[in-house]
Amino acid sequence: MGTATTAAGEPPGRESTGPLTGFTVGVTAARRREELVALLRRRGARVIAAPTLRILPLDDDGALRRATGRCLAGPLDYVVATTGVGWRGWMSTAEGWGQGARLARACQEAVVLTRGPKATGAVRASGLDETYSPRSEACDELLSWLLARELRGRRIAVQEHGAPLDGFAAALRERGAEVIEVPVYRWAPPEDPDAVRRLVEQTVRREVHALTFTSAPAITAFLDAADEVGLRTEVLAALRDDVMPVCVGPLCARPLEDVGVPTVSPERGRLGSLVRTIAEALPARNRRELDTGTQTVVLQGNAVLVDGEAFWLPPVPAAVLRALAERPGWVLSRADLLRRVWAGSAPDEHAVEAAVGRLRGALGPHAGLVRTIPKRGYRLAVST
Repeated sequence: MGTATTAAGEPPGRESTGPLTGFTVGVTAARRREELVALLRRRGARVIAAPTLRILPLDDDGALRRATGRCLAGPLDYVVATTGVGWRGWMSTAEGWGQGARLARACQEAVVLTRGPKATGAVRASGLDETYSPRSEACDELLSWLLARELRGRRIAVQEHGAPLDGFAAALRERGAEVIEVPVYRWAPPEDPDAVRRLVEQTVRREVHALTFTSAPAITAFLDAADEVGLRTEVLAALRDDVMPVCVGPLCARPLEDVGVPTVSPERGRLGSLVRTIAEALPARNRRELDTGTQTVVLQGNAVLVDGEAFWLPPVPAAVLRALAERPGWVLSRADLLRRVWAGSAPDEHAVEAAVGRLRGALGPHAGLVRTIPKRGYRLAVST
């Protein structure tokens, strides 16, 4: 089931700080979800885990057994590994059938192509070497590499990654190749669609600062979930503006890039690199230092950092503080804050007064940071 830990659902309080303190990050991955969540929390983030898909082994391994039998029926010329988890699953299942050694020999005698670092690592772990792996991690480049060869009469095994690669296989068959499609697992709907829907809504409300994606199908499923609740346009607007989409690599990012959403990716497609990228990029775009004259107060995401302690703020009070921090020392009227924070959606200025009260309560001993200027509005007690 998807699990959620949200800044909105927890009482504010003091916590130790890390590079991601103050930030809430959405995790959409199913596989290795716990590892990614732990890495983010270790750096101070609060995490909303809502896998948009799940990976299932084939209900009937007859298709995989038949494909493996075809691979062993004659020499293979090319073998294409598209995912690490899929390749390992194929080798492990064949081993369970007593065919592991034969399959490894068949692949060793062929030219092995890998789609990216994860597939490459899995291939090497099985004792094989790849001949070619595109830097883009794109199947298009693998296909171009193959189509540049004479393929008539060649036998090509293609390990699929959750869904049939119809266009890939069709292009090879048009050139006269015999293509053996090897289905190892398939994508299925999430176990907890409500968690995904909540993450869509939290994205629209800007209650998350970043969303992480480790596969292109996960992005497609997230956007489909937004479609189902009529929020696709709003989600894309949030991702173009306030919510940072972080993808494990350029191939993963393609569904967002194709609709004009810029993404952030690490140089290496690894979970550790993904988390390091987030830990660098989020503070760079959402951190502000304020000088009170006696100490430096840091506003980072939805937290205020003072002397090594973090005071987490609910989303609306945090937005009020950010609005005041945009012009430190200046007075903003209630009407100004109403426009900036609520975009006119709040019924009246009493919402501002209530939010300021909650903000001061969350700041605890530092409540004096927010000053009331009678008949004018509010300002931060900082040096200008």
